[in-house]
Amino acid sequence: MVYINSFLLTGLICMIGQIILDLTKLTPGHITSLFVSLGSLLSFLGIYDKLIEFSRVGSSIPITSFGNLLYKAAYEGFLENNIIGIFEGMFSKTSLGISSAMIFAFIVATIFKAKN
Repeated sequence: MVYINSFLLTGLICMIGQIILDLTKLTPGHITSLFVSLGSLLSFLGIYDKLIEFSRVGSSIPITSFGNLLYKAAYEGFLENNIIGIFEGMFSKTSLGISSAMIFAFIVATIFKAKN
């Protein structure tokens, strides 16, 4: 059942992104930013934790999970070190993912030629 729930949630998020892409003039970058913000908002409202219980790994795959991670890291950092802790928490928790994305994007860009 977990696999079905993961498939349904991840598919729903992707479907919403595709509908937004098809029906509006927003670019994929806009939609990515929108979903990161949505993940942060859902985490703030306590809804994202319920999505994690429902679909387990299915809620950690889409880009919304990055917003959830940013929010949780900033909140934990704030509790530990006040205002400056917000930035410390976000950078320490997300630096591995951001660095990996940059390194792999560089490797792929050097191997393959982009179409114009």
